[in-house]
This record gives sequence, C-alpha cells and structure tokens, in this order.
Amino acid sequence: MPTPELCQARWRRSSRTNNGNGNCVELALLPGGTAIRDSKNRHGGALLLDPAAWQAFRTALVAGQADAAQDPVA
Repeated sequence: MPTPELCQARWRRSSRTNNGNGNCVELALLPGGTAIRDSKNRHGGALLLDPAAWQAFRTALVAGQADAAQDPVA
C-alpha cells in the first residue's frame, strides 16, 4: 500500500524524456529523501533513496557510470 507521502508527492519527469519509447522514470523529492518510480507502472512501487544514496546515484549518472551502453547485461 502506498504511503501518504508517495500519494501526495509531486512526481516529475526529466525534460529529456522521449515520450515515444516509454523508457522513463519519475522522481519526487520527499522530506526524507528522493523516490523514483517507473512512469509506465506508477502503482508498481517506488525506490526510496536517502539523501546520501541519491547523491551517489546522481554522481554515478553524471560520470557516465550508469549508461546502458557500458552495462554488459543490457
């Protein structure tokens, strides 16, 4: 069951989202951290990150460490 914080959260999508391919996530800034969810499955749950984990995730994205092209599984 969703928490009230997630139900009332202001979810945002990246301005770089390509609406044609359906590969996008949404995020919401919460009092205790950041929530991330799949925009195609909004009721499927959310990943909750505390401030330190969110900063580490953002740092990895900026450094290109999360690019699918570099992921041997992708």
